[in-house]
Amino acid sequence: MNQEQQAVDNLYKSHFGKMVTAMLQFSRDIDLETAEDLVQDGFCTALYTWKQKGIPENPAGWLYTVCRNNAINTLKKNKAFKNPFEEDHLISGEAEPDESIFDDRKLQLLFACVHPRLTSKMQVVITLKYVANLRMESIAKALGITVDGIEKILTRAKDRIRIENIFLKELTPQQLKMRLPIVHKIIYLLFNEGYKANSGKEIIRQELCEESLIMTKCLMDSHISDHETAALYALLLFNAVRLNARVTEAGELSDLGEQDRNLWNYDLIFLGNYYFHQSKCENVSSYHYEAAIAYLHCRAKNFADTDWETITHLYERLLHDNPNPFIKLNYAVAMYYASQKQAAFNMLHQLEHTFLERSYLLHLTLGKLYLQEEEYNKSDLHLTKALSLTNFQVEKDFVKKMLVKN
Repeated sequence: MNQEQQAVDNLYKSHFGKMVTAMLQFSRDIDLETAEDLVQDGFCTALYTWKQKGIPENPAGWLYTVCRNNAINTLKKNKAFKNPFEEDHLISGEAEPDESIFDDRKLQLLFACVHPRLTSKMQVVITLKYVANLRMESIAKALGITVDGIEKILTRAKDRIRIENIFLKELTPQQLKMRLPIVHKIIYLLFNEGYKANSGKEIIRQELCEESLIMTKCLMDSHISDHETAALYALLLFNAVRLNARVTEAGELSDLGEQDRNLWNYDLIFLGNYYFHQSKCENVSSYHYEAAIAYLHCRAKNFADTDWETITHLYERLLHDNPNPFIKLNYAVAMYYASQKQAAFNMLHQLEHTFLERSYLLHLTLGKLYLQEEEYNKSDLHLTKALSLTNFQVEKDFVKKMLVKN
C-alpha cells in the first residue's frame, strides 16, 4: 500500500463519521445520504490529488475544505444556497474545525444513531458506519451478516431517517438521559462483537474493541455520563487486558486457562480499578457485576488461583437481575470450577432447550468440560457439533485441537 493510500485509509478511520456530521450541520438542506456522498467524493478527490501533489500538512483540514466546497456547489445546483457572501466560504485554506468540536460531534452522532424510532439492528449498523467509521465489508464480518444484508439495513435506516426527519436533532438533557442506557448497550455489544470475533486476520477484532473504549471514554469526559457509564468503562478495560493474549503468534485461539498472562496489559487493570471505584453507587447495574467478575479474573495470578466461588455468587446475582442464556452459560462454567460440577452440567444441558442449542459456544463448553472429566464420547459429540456451528477458521482449529486429545 502506498503512502497516499495509507494516509487516506487512516483519515477514513478517524474522520469519516465526523465529516458526515459536519456536512449535516453545514446546512439543513443536506440529508444523510447526500452528506455521505459528499464525504466519499472528498476521499476520492484526496486520493487522486495527493498522488499528484503530495499529502498536505493538515490532511483533515484539507478534506473538510473539499467536502464543504462540494456541499456549497451541490446546494447551488439545488438552488438551496442563498449566502450573498459565498466567496467567504469558497476558500482554499485548510480550515478544519477545532478537534474539540469534532469530539462533540462524534458524541452527538452516537446519540443520534440510537434514536428510538430506529430498530436495534439499524442502531448498531449506523453506529458502526458513522461513529466507528467501519467499511461495509468490516461491518458485515463483525455482525456475521452479508454485505448485501448490511446494505439493506442501512438503506432502511436512511429511509426512515429521511422520511421522519429524525437525525441530529438537538436533544434536551432529559432526552440524552433517556438514550444513555441504549448507548451503553450499543457500546457493550460492539466491544463484545470485537472480543468474541477473535480470529486473527479474518475479522476486525481490535478495531471494534478500541472504538468501544474510545466512545466510552468520550462519554466519561462529558456531562452525560453516570455511575453505569463508569462501570461499563471499567468492564471494557478489564476485558481489554487480555486482548493481546487471546490469539497466539501462530494465529491459534487461546482460552483463559491457556493464556500467557505475561502478555496481559496490567496498566489497563490499574485504569479499570480507578473507574470501577468511580462507579460506586446504590443502584448496582449488570455492568457493575460483570466488571467485578472481570476484575477477579485479572487479579488471579493463574487460572487455578481464580476466586471461582465469588465469581459464582456474582453470576448468581447477575442472573437474578438480568435473566439471559449467555449469562447462564458463564454461570454454569463458574459453578464447574467452583466444584459444583453436577449442577453445572445440569444447567448447560438445560440450555440445549434454548436458542443456544445452535450456538458454537454452548457445545464447545460442554465438549471441553466433558474432556476434562474424561468422558470422551460425550466430549466428541459436542465438539463435533461445535465444529459445525462456526465459520471462523481459528475457532475450527481450536475445536480440532481438542478433538485430537479425544
